[in-house]
Amino acid sequence: MPKPKILFILIDGLGDVGIKSKDFQTPLQLASTSHLDLLSKYGLNGMIDPVDVGLACGSDTAHLSLFGYDSRQVYRGRGAFEAMGAGLDLQPGDIAFKSNFAIIDDSSNIVISRRADRNFEHSGPIQINCKYATEHRCGIRIRGEFALSDQITGTDPLKDNRLLLKSEPLSHDDEVAVRTSQIVNKVSDELRELLKQHPENERRNLKGMTQTNVVLLRGAGGLLEIPSFISKTSLKGFMIAPTCIIAGLGKCIGLDVINVQGATGDYKTNLIAKANAAIQIISESYDFGFLHIKSVDDAGHDRNIDLKISWIEKVDQMISRIIDQAKAVECLENLWIIVTGDHSTPVEYGDHSCEPVPFVLCKLRNILKDDKTLADDVQRFNEICSSKGALGRFSGFEIMNSILPIIMNE
Repeated sequence: MPKPKILFILIDGLGDVGIKSKDFQTPLQLASTSHLDLLSKYGLNGMIDPVDVGLACGSDTAHLSLFGYDSRQVYRGRGAFEAMGAGLDLQPGDIAFKSNFAIIDDSSNIVISRRADRNFEHSGPIQINCKYATEHRCGIRIRGEFALSDQITGTDPLKDNRLLLKSEPLSHDDEVAVRTSQIVNKVSDELRELLKQHPENERRNLKGMTQTNVVLLRGAGGLLEIPSFISKTSLKGFMIAPTCIIAGLGKCIGLDVINVQGATGDYKTNLIAKANAAIQIISESYDFGFLHIKSVDDAGHDRNIDLKISWIEKVDQMISRIIDQAKAVECLENLWIIVTGDHSTPVEYGDHSCEPVPFVLCKLRNILKDDKTLADDVQRFNEICSSKGALGRFSGFEIMNSILPIIMNE
């Protein structure tokens, strides 16, 4: 029997709540998901709280937990992940921010829109002493001749129509943090001046678009110094994740981040290209592959029920391609497929929430051989059916620490 291999498919923002206008069904219940359901029929099912019960977590802390790290102990802010994912190297003593190109009213200092729009890439990468990421996002790194502190607040008010914030130290007794916050405020002011003169804003003016005139800085973070994924699990792993914050986290834990043509991390992404690449790569020299899907989460944030359903169905077609491609590869007979989400993003709320997320673990061979010896009675992959699975409800932290041994010892 070939050595076990694992393909972990993470559907960002997968979970949801019952929608009143849809007879209190969730998008997963409403979607046609025959291939996700196939995994549930031949696998073990459950529900996960990505970090902890009742916690509406961010994607970064959730992913750390899913990879087997205690995010409450090691997390240092999401800025480092965004910057590294965008292509900025980080050294000890650097700080970095997850940032948005946004729109501010200069006279009142009120942030009118935290997200300028999703279409910057059409004009090419934007360089304002930072690295363009995706859509309205960018990563910013600050490096000095002396160490900087990530124990500071950002400038992002986190909601539209609020005043732009000033960076503050978390403790005024921390001299390095005080100095760093002063530097960050100067950087924020300088970025506003640079944007006023930027050719991108000239283009926007000609098209009658609102100027993008501020960069919001949040999630200050330094370089995360933690054990690598391979040292924790003995699995050589890769990641396909065009979304910069996830790619940066992958780099932090030592996964090989693979760029796939057509994979964009937004509504234009090519899921079939990602599926083909994942099967090709894991059939070679890797034990573990991680495939991240962002668009389902975007639909939740955009509060678009039909769009979320549509993207769940597109993910289901991607699962179909993965199963079909893997069947033809002899060394993947012992491939295990994991599918779950990193949090719920209900369309009713338009933001992350604390509801648990469906989880399924299925061995490809069991589907091919019509073998249900390692299966429970769950027939569909959704928030209601999966909750009745044999795995019960558990923390995402347990995937690598408790579920992984099931795979390796089966």
